[in-house]
Amino acid sequence: MPSIMVVEDNHELRALLTDYLSKYGYQCKAIENFQDVLTEFQETQPDLVLLDINLPAFDGFYWCRQIRRHSKCPIIFISAREGTMDQVMAIENGADDYITKPFSFEIVTAKVKSQLRRTMGEYAFKQEEKAIEFEGLTYYPEKLELEFNGQTCELSKKEAAMIEVLLERGDKITSRDRLMEKMWDTDMFVDENTLNVYISRLRKLLKDMGIVDAIETVRGAGYRIKNTWDG
Repeated sequence: MPSIMVVEDNHELRALLTDYLSKYGYQCKAIENFQDVLTEFQETQPDLVLLDINLPAFDGFYWCRQIRRHSKCPIIFISAREGTMDQVMAIENGADDYITKPFSFEIVTAKVKSQLRRTMGEYAFKQEEKAIEFEGLTYYPEKLELEFNGQTCELSKKEAAMIEVLLERGDKITSRDRLMEKMWDTDMFVDENTLNVYISRLRKLLKDMGIVDAIETVRGAGYRIKNTWDG
């Protein structure tokens, strides 16, 4: 997964940035030695740098120039300076983008993705998909596979969309509308009988894996999955 070096001297903001980006699958290295950012960069070899301007000893413009002598790694400035000249200086010193404080973390993530897509390709930075598990029944989104008790079962995209919602919700009820929206990703009318067909298919797949009556119909409300295999 892509690595990001965060060069920000505000401890609270630095922690928020690294925590937020880590949740999206990035490996974050927060720099605390602002006396020699270049050495930290060379030791870390990140795929992208988030760099503040106002830093102890030397400012972000200086460190941007130093990094540029050794690497074409994307550099995004994050600064409270809103002036046009500051943004121009950032670009002239080798930066790829500029974000002003206060900022939305969603904007930071979008700009990070954009720069990594440009330098690493469409799929190189793709976030690792995490397995979804409910009491021993596990779904792997990247493989469209369901696993239970050492057995694996391949799912169609519609079956996968259905089991993903049900496992995420666990023993909470999932409405028919929510399931249809997830499976067909549309506001257009979908015949409910079609949903019933997929419910039946999924029940059969689970039965073949030794799981019986796990998908419960809650009359007038929807469906939920329950643990019927431990009792």
